[in-house]
Amino acid sequence: MKQFNKISTPELVELLQNKNVKVIDVRPVDAYNGWKIKQEKRNGHIKGAKSLPIKWTNYIDWIEVVRSKHISTDNKIVIYAYSEKDSTKVANLFVKAGYTDVSIYNKFIEEWSNNEKLPMEHLARYKQLVSAEWVNKLLLGKNPDEYQNNKFVIVHSHYRNRDAYLSGHIPGAIDMDTLALESPETWNRRSPRELKKALEAHGITSNTTVIMYGKFMMPNNADEFPGSAAGHIGAIRNSMIMMYAGVKDVRVLNGGFQSWKDAGYEITTDDVNKNAVSDFGVQIPANPEIIVDIPKAKEMLLSNEAELVSTRSWAEFTGEVSGYNYIEKKGRIPGAIFGNCGTDAYHMENYRNLDHTIREAQEVAEIWKEVGITPDKHLAFYCGTGWRGSEAFYNAWLMGWPKVSVFDGGWFEWSNDPKNPFETGIPKK
Repeated sequence: MKQFNKISTPELVELLQNKNVKVIDVRPVDAYNGWKIKQEKRNGHIKGAKSLPIKWTNYIDWIEVVRSKHISTDNKIVIYAYSEKDSTKVANLFVKAGYTDVSIYNKFIEEWSNNEKLPMEHLARYKQLVSAEWVNKLLLGKNPDEYQNNKFVIVHSHYRNRDAYLSGHIPGAIDMDTLALESPETWNRRSPRELKKALEAHGITSNTTVIMYGKFMMPNNADEFPGSAAGHIGAIRNSMIMMYAGVKDVRVLNGGFQSWKDAGYEITTDDVNKNAVSDFGVQIPANPEIIVDIPKAKEMLLSNEAELVSTRSWAEFTGEVSGYNYIEKKGRIPGAIFGNCGTDAYHMENYRNLDHTIREAQEVAEIWKEVGITPDKHLAFYCGTGWRGSEAFYNAWLMGWPKVSVFDGGWFEWSNDPKNPFETGIPKK
């Protein structure tokens, strides 16, 4: 096995000033985001480092992921991990792919994280994005990091698809149909009275720690209900509505059921009973600013300090397709910014990694900045009916952006009113 140059801490400090240097963090994505997995003194990653977990080397198109992160063979590569073995493994893969200037840094825990003067950063609200290991510790009664509660509910979210739950889920998890929290007539969140009733029926109060996840099952647009296979987007949709209602501690399993499966933890097919509670505990909505409706959306379109962000596919945005078998009108809201979800209404490729974990925050922020989506504005994300808009909102919220909302009605409600303007085709610059 090739021996690689080992970079010292002072050398790495100097190299960080060179724009041609790419520092690669191959630790788990949860460590990159901010979780202390090996008892490091400070949490997060070396400022400016790219996330490329060693787990991803198992994917046949690993090198395509590398290229998508704009890591070219012209760059000087510095790799760090929790162990020299992991750094060396990834370094060898870079060499095999034609990279010639590859070094490793082995002092992250001992020196970098221990020195307050060395730059680090982390996802602002990383605590709300948990790992499969964190959930497993919770189930084992081990009181995982950043948890100070004595009551929790794990929720397997789905849409019209209890089979997704009954075919295998996290032990102890109850199921929740997204229809419990959103109406099939409008696809908006349900009324405060309905939300209160639904949350209480699922054993959730404002003080319950709720861990949400779903199962990705390869959506097919030819199906009657394609969203039934896009469970993890639905889980984040439900999470957003719970936050709006007033649940104080909503966590999302990063990567959904796929992360639990990848970790090799126990999977059960038990139909777990829901333990209803008598009172949610606060008046709903406790956080009304999380959601905006059409009147507010129209105000935002006229403001220089706000943006509506269309988290849809390009084909939907230009009016080539409506995106849904139950939406007839095609087009976009004039003045909305294109937030590009990915291929269609049931995928979020541009906001996720290959293993369905949430994409590196710096990459999302950089893409958004190019089209004018910045944290100084009030941003309302939307899609066709709310799922993808909720996931984009969640990305921004995790990043700590202060004024983010979901335009709940989205294209469905907007297009149902013939008085509302719309556009098709490629937007004029």
